Amino acid sequence: MSGGDDVRRVRVGRRSVEVHRPDKVLFPGGENGKEYTKADLVAYYRSVAAFMLPHLRGRPLMLERHPEGVDGPRFMQKNTPGHYPDWITRVEVAKEDGTVRHTVCDDSATLAFLADQACLTLHRWLSRSGHVDRPDVMIFDLDPSGDDFGAVRAAARWLGELLDEIRLPSALMTTGSRGLHVVVPLDGQHDFDEVRAFARDAAELLAAEHPDRLTTAARKKDRGDRLYLDVQRNAYAQTAVAPYTVRARPGAPVATPVAWEQLDDPDLGPRRWTIADAAEQARDDPWSGVTKRGRSLRPARRRLDALRA
Repeated sequence: MSGGDDVRRVRVGRRSVEVHRPDKVLFPGGENGKEYTKADLVAYYRSVAAFMLPHLRGRPLMLERHPEGVDGPRFMQKNTPGHYPDWITRVEVAKEDGTVRHTVCDDSATLAFLADQACLTLHRWLSRSGHVDRPDVMIFDLDPSGDDFGAVRAAARWLGELLDEIRLPSALMTTGSRGLHVVVPLDGQHDFDEVRAFARDAAELLAAEHPDRLTTAARKKDRGDRLYLDVQRNAYAQTAVAPYTVRARPGAPVATPVAWEQLDDPDLGPRRWTIADAAEQARDDPWSGVTKRGRSLRPARRRLDALRA
């Protein structure tokens, strides 16, 4: 970085991006974790840009911003402000009473700019701007009732076995919060209703097989101590945290892709990686070969229906 104390310039690809108040503490230290500044956030996103951008390009984003850090107020930003540079991609998508002009992160300079805006977490659509009504990923969110990661491990194994049985490749990701996401790459030929119905039927099959451990009940009061198999993200205009995005929690944990074999690692947890070491995990390319080619749900639907019958 170069420049004065309040504004520094950082070269990112072909562009120069200003970082305002780089020494502003976004993640206070103390017993809950190490202190991280805005400069640290920018540096982290630069370090993982090559691994993160394939999961962001062309997708409308919802941006979670914390101008005063994780201890201050947050706001969720859908519409792109007018002061954003012209070189940042926007996409206008329909909503019930009009349209929304979402920011799209197509390059590393945009990623650095968003970090300068104190955007800690990037929430991505499950579809891309050219076909916003056709998701190319399906997501199962394994949400425990508390901090019991053992329940999350068990649910992930059962879901992984089911997806293997119906021959759908899947990938695993820590959320940086409490649970795991299981991500299935799709070919973009199905609409959101088809995808959500498929995910719901798969989740209900698992919950029926493990009724004391799993539930698909949307209302918390109906779940008890059971892990919630959440498939509600598989709907138009819904979002999920992007791979390698930072979460607004003490210590700056990161939503990090992992290999299925890592599920057996006793050190694995939902906040296992932070901005201090997530780039090392990214370089191992844990999703190699899984997310490159999406699958149709039609053959898997026939196999799933046979199991349900």
